[in-house]
Amino acid sequence: MHFPRWIPAALAAFALAFSGVASAQNNYPNRPVRVIVPFPPGGATDIVGRLVAERLQAALGQPFIVDNKSGASGNIGVAETVRSAPDGYTLVVGAPQTLTINPQLFANMPFNPQKDLAPIVVVASVPNVLLVNTKVPVKNAAELVALAKAKVGKLSYGSTSIGSTPHLSAELMKSMTGTNILHIPYRGSAPAMQDLIGGQIDILFDQLPSALPQIKAGTVHVLAVTTLKRSQAAPELPTLDESGIKGFDSEGWFGLLAPANTPRPILERINAEVNKALASPEFRERLAKAGAEPVGGSIDSFGERIAKESQRWGRVIKFANIKAE
Repeated sequence: MHFPRWIPAALAAFALAFSGVASAQNNYPNRPVRVIVPFPPGGATDIVGRLVAERLQAALGQPFIVDNKSGASGNIGVAETVRSAPDGYTLVVGAPQTLTINPQLFANMPFNPQKDLAPIVVVASVPNVLLVNTKVPVKNAAELVALAKAKVGKLSYGSTSIGSTPHLSAELMKSMTGTNILHIPYRGSAPAMQDLIGGQIDILFDQLPSALPQIKAGTVHVLAVTTLKRSQAAPELPTLDESGIKGFDSEGWFGLLAPANTPRPILERINAEVNKALASPEFRERLAKAGAEPVGGSIDSFGERIAKESQRWGRVIKFANIKAE
């Protein structure tokens, strides 16, 4: 049997191309990696993103450069990731807002998180915290609920952005306690915290890493964490469940993702390095000091988390009739 002369040449070209792809994956990374944080500097997403980028840089020998691309409740930064080449050189720090909440708030989403992104690993989780201005005359969450019921519609709370887990935590508290508290949305944690300290708002739900400096400084009062169990990073703080709002449970988390179709070996390489870091006492201590707790796990378990929480927050959004502005 005689084969056409072009077949051996085509097979050789295919083998060469395949070996080139395999070599690129095996040598990953061989140049700087961009890590997009879709929120402003100083927030919890940024804090955790910088910690993990620093660790990956040390482990893999190439710069992992954090790039804050904020706007549209995180959609701008994630959309830029989706448009990037699926080669492992653009990653994004995802959170519940960008991956599970925004798709249910915005009518014209520029991406589908479950189709356009490849999950890599959940890095850390953080509790949201219930904070009040120092002049609000309450010592715990139960007293705050009583005050809100006595002053219907006269207290105000700030959120770091519409659709953030701090925002939905506040709406969940309102629905579970039957209180009416005015919502004032902000663009990020920093301006909301400034207004809480200044007394322009009475209450703020924020994530522990970004709130921790003000808590330690005593410029705000912290009443509780929103997770069902006490935080390892701040075990002295009671939970809202302990404070009388039974069953209350809400947390933020942060994970690394890449554009869809990024080669699986690259995803697995990053996943392995992050899990290795999360097993390190030194890295765990750094997360704890920032108010975060290590998570880790497999690529597939991260995808399952995104799907499950999309359903959960969808119910809260529908109940509270939350709309994107």
